[in-house]
Amino acid sequence: MEKNKSLFSLRNDLGEEQEYEMLFTFDSDTTQKSYMVYTDHQCDKDGKERVYASIYDPTGNDKNIYPIETEAEWDIIENILNSIQNKIEGCENS
Repeated sequence: MEKNKSLFSLRNDLGEEQEYEMLFTFDSDTTQKSYMVYTDHQCDKDGKERVYASIYDPTGNDKNIYPIETEAEWDIIENILNSIQNKIEGCENS
């Protein structure tokens, strides 16, 4: 059975709509911000699926998404992604 996918569209720099799938969201106690992590299911030059992250308003009052502002924020996001990847790989090896 296929899980419910959370799909949304964003306009790229050329004004074209691109469809993305929401992977997960999380709140950071460190930055006091909410983040969304998503993909377009395209692969990079190394064959890995591209994953993006943005700041968003979980209340829905502000429908815009915003770029990650600092290296510290990217570190938080990368640590979460690495943790998820390690759990997935751990399950595959069980």
